[in-house]
Amino acid sequence: MTSCFHCGEECKDEHLVFQEKDFCCHGCKTVYEILNESDLTYYYDLQEKPGISPAASEGKFDFLDNPEIAEKLLEFNENNTQIANFLVPSMHCSSCIWVLENLGKLNKGVKSAQVDFPKKTVRISFSSEKISLKELVYLLSRIGYEPYISLKDYDEKDHNINRSLIYKLGVAGFAFGNVMFLSFPEYFEVKEFWLDQFKYLFRWLMFAFSLPVVFYSGSDYFISAFKGLRAKILNIDVPIALGIAVLFIRSTTEILLDLGTGFFDSLTGLVFFLLLGKFFQQKTYSYLSFERDYKSYFPMAVTRITKNNANETVEEQVQVYNIKTGDRILIRNGELIPIDAVLMKGQASIDYSFVTGEAEAVRKESGETLYAGGRQQGGILEIEAIKAIDQSYLTKLWSNEVFDKDKKGHFQTLINQISKRFTTGVLSIAFLATLFWLVYDPSKALNVFTAVLIIACPCAIALATPFTLGNLLRIFGRNKFYLKEAGVIEQIAKIDCVVFDKTGTITSNRKTEVFYEGLKLNAEEQSLLTSSLRASGHPLSRQLYQILDKNNIKSLDEFHEHTGKGISSESNGSKMKIGSETFVKDNPTETKELNKTTVHISSNKEYKGCYVFKNSYREGLAKLFKDLGENKQLFILSGDNDGEKERLENMLPLNTKFYFNQKPDDKLNFIKKLQQEGKSVMMIGDGLNDAGALAQSDVGIAISENINVFSPACDGILEASNLTRLNKYFQLSAKGIKIIKWSFALSLCYNVVGLAFAVTGNLMPVIAAILMPLSSISIVAFSTLATNLAGKKIKTVLG
Repeated sequence: MTSCFHCGEECKDEHLVFQEKDFCCHGCKTVYEILNESDLTYYYDLQEKPGISPAASEGKFDFLDNPEIAEKLLEFNENNTQIANFLVPSMHCSSCIWVLENLGKLNKGVKSAQVDFPKKTVRISFSSEKISLKELVYLLSRIGYEPYISLKDYDEKDHNINRSLIYKLGVAGFAFGNVMFLSFPEYFEVKEFWLDQFKYLFRWLMFAFSLPVVFYSGSDYFISAFKGLRAKILNIDVPIALGIAVLFIRSTTEILLDLGTGFFDSLTGLVFFLLLGKFFQQKTYSYLSFERDYKSYFPMAVTRITKNNANETVEEQVQVYNIKTGDRILIRNGELIPIDAVLMKGQASIDYSFVTGEAEAVRKESGETLYAGGRQQGGILEIEAIKAIDQSYLTKLWSNEVFDKDKKGHFQTLINQISKRFTTGVLSIAFLATLFWLVYDPSKALNVFTAVLIIACPCAIALATPFTLGNLLRIFGRNKFYLKEAGVIEQIAKIDCVVFDKTGTITSNRKTEVFYEGLKLNAEEQSLLTSSLRASGHPLSRQLYQILDKNNIKSLDEFHEHTGKGISSESNGSKMKIGSETFVKDNPTETKELNKTTVHISSNKEYKGCYVFKNSYREGLAKLFKDLGENKQLFILSGDNDGEKERLENMLPLNTKFYFNQKPDDKLNFIKKLQQEGKSVMMIGDGLNDAGALAQSDVGIAISENINVFSPACDGILEASNLTRLNKYFQLSAKGIKIIKWSFALSLCYNVVGLAFAVTGNLMPVIAAILMPLSSISIVAFSTLATNLAGKKIKTVLG
């Protein structure tokens, strides 16, 4: 099979040749011509077959003629210079970056274009006198880089990036380096005249460097400790804040009374390593959105029908929020219905899988209600709004309190579990040791009290978790599993119930199995069938056409597409009907098989049979469920009917439980019921119909064929092709928790050694200076090496 020179796809439907190059469609050929005319063919030298076949976008972005809407997409608009930032999901290689950054050669109105590849965005500066925003968007679409514009872009405000942690880490690192440099002479008792003369200046310089570290870099630990105590909780920040305070007060006292150099190096090092752990754990995938709601998928504007003064019908592009009850709206093929409405004209074939998960399209007649979130599959509809957008069925799903809850507040992390015991133990040892020395030798009591609090500061313990989880976060990301934050890994390790959505999650959206049931078609009928399907734009027609032999494609004498019913065609006197059973059969059966998606065929008024479409389940699914079922309860929830229950039961382990005809609220309540039984639940879904269940679950994972575009609000996004590796991710999470526990044990050894010196009154500055950084560095090294080793073992299995 010949592949397209531009996009690399097989030339199935069409095979065009231009300049001795093969193209799969006119779109790819047109893009090549555009690039060739603009002297941009270097695009193909960077990477072989890098292009994307452009989708039909005629009329799709006409709403950008509305100044109010266009203004929302502009970052800057002054003196005929406008700047817009677009999400371009189809961007995938160096060639894409190169051609997008050379848009100015395609249109002189473009001044500059800057690509942010990780975020899949391009920021374009252009002259509004030479090219409008709408023309710019259509230019991108024509070369295969159609921007993704949604209602969220209308509402989105400027996001202020919080860089305070980076600033605090920088201050602590700068101070730590300088204090260590100034401390060396006294630690090693270097006897030199000028060093001895200036040692007091050095001490006060160390004091000066420590001030911003304590009162700026370390401020969050004092705030957290105070909030914890006020809530009567002994969190891990209490002993850390005590350690920082005692180090600072004792060190300041020592230089004031000329008793020594203090512990300013340990103080600044402690804060630096703690902040380094926070920074390491703060790895995020900023190019992914884990907080998407319906606004990320709804159109920014729609076509409203009004009457002018001459009572003539006028179409206008209006912002979705401006739609009011009673407004008439046009919905074209493939468009999403943004509001609850009544069908006035046209025959609707509505795909509600976006909302319910039900894959079967629902046919609606004039006068029936259409709900927001349905996608029209057919001709143009005229609908009348019965509710504003914020009152529709779909948007009300987001009023559920589950979307406002903070999962962190309901989850006990490992470090929180030990912090109460650790803090109580440290304070008890400090007071008991001080009490002993008050009786035995009062001169050492204060020294012992402060020494215990200094050496027992849980720096290493506080570092074990962020460095381990932060490193695991990166390992997961390299294996196409993107988590919202490192803390989710701890939650994954505790999961004992896994709930799967069916449609789009364990089934593949990119592959469907098709079976023929009926009388065999002769060669002439097969030719007429494929020729008719080729002329149809219906999704099922296109899907069926892809799998049939393309032999003897002929021109049709007659072709008519009956919206919502099917197609009729004629060639050389032979007639054929293709579509629903009621359209094809003269006497359709009264009972409809709801568990099947079918395309029926009749030839010359004789019924021939039907093609049955069945879900195609992801490869390796049976093994995944078998592995997971060894230590976890498994459930499948589906908005579909139970038509494929028998097939699933034969494929999956006996302990898997199935629940069908589940609405979004049913899924949410099912998760809540499991949690009330004491279960820790992971929900895995793919659409907005799963959003409530994903939010309610302890861990919500969104499966996505395209991680940059489609994923509801969740705790993690898993690339669909990697779903069958889920059990390996569970294993790696469990290993991560074991590594943290081993790190705690190693840290405890350091604390025991240090406390032995502290309680006996023999804590020397050099011992504290060595033990505290050594414990921190060794914990960081151990956790990093251990997680990398665990990651490599998992990777060999994942491949």
